[in-house]
Amino acid sequence: MSQIPLVSGTIKQLLKQRQLTYKDVAAHLQLSEASVKRMFSNEQFSLQKLENICELLQLTLCDLFEISQTQQAQISQLSAQQEQELMDNPKLFLVAVCVRDGWLFEDIVSHYRIDEFECIRLLARLDKLNMIQLLPNNNYKLLIAQDFSWIPGGPLEKYIEQQVIGKFLQGDFNQEDSYRFYLRGSYSDATISIIKRRLQQLTKEVAQLNEQDIKLPLNKRQGVGLLMAMRPWQLGQFKSMLRESPDPEGEIR
Repeated sequence: MSQIPLVSGTIKQLLKQRQLTYKDVAAHLQLSEASVKRMFSNEQFSLQKLENICELLQLTLCDLFEISQTQQAQISQLSAQQEQELMDNPKLFLVAVCVRDGWLFEDIVSHYRIDEFECIRLLARLDKLNMIQLLPNNNYKLLIAQDFSWIPGGPLEKYIEQQVIGKFLQGDFNQEDSYRFYLRGSYSDATISIIKRRLQQLTKEVAQLNEQDIKLPLNKRQGVGLLMAMRPWQLGQFKSMLRESPDPEGEIR
């Protein structure tokens, strides 16, 4: 089975993430934009052109092929049943988080009160749920994409809202590896779309960085929480001071 469509799709995705167009690719390859569009449409890339496109993306060919392979057949969203089973079984949820972060079998049993037999059983359950592919010697292949999203209003989102976000924001953000930023503004619909698109791009880039660092031993990494959020918002103490007045359409705001 040809892998070219997969590689071509990965390139397109990476170009979008970096907000690069066919015009940018054409300029870098010193070709016409029409030629570049035809090259992608026909999925006909010479090895030299692939390498040149990788230069534009600031990747190596090896990076490109590895990203393509990683993205193949990965789950971008769990089912409601999968999410609920994780919520119903805290240890299963813990092991699922560990494997998503690339922990080895030995790391899990040495860091948590889970013995080897129980850990094997939990990994086998994740295999049944199609979240990992269990391999010999307690190794596994992760089938969940790093930038997977939870179901809106589903079990995982409710858990995050009730148990995670509040406690996370109440923590100490003055440490060297911490950062907190809040900015309020009034923006047009077009600007809001731009901000949302860039936040989505950052989410994908952070997921790719996590994918890279998974290869490092556990003692070279640390767990980090990253929260990005945006919604229509006004401080409650300001809202209480609003004067009810008709808008230009004659409706009360």
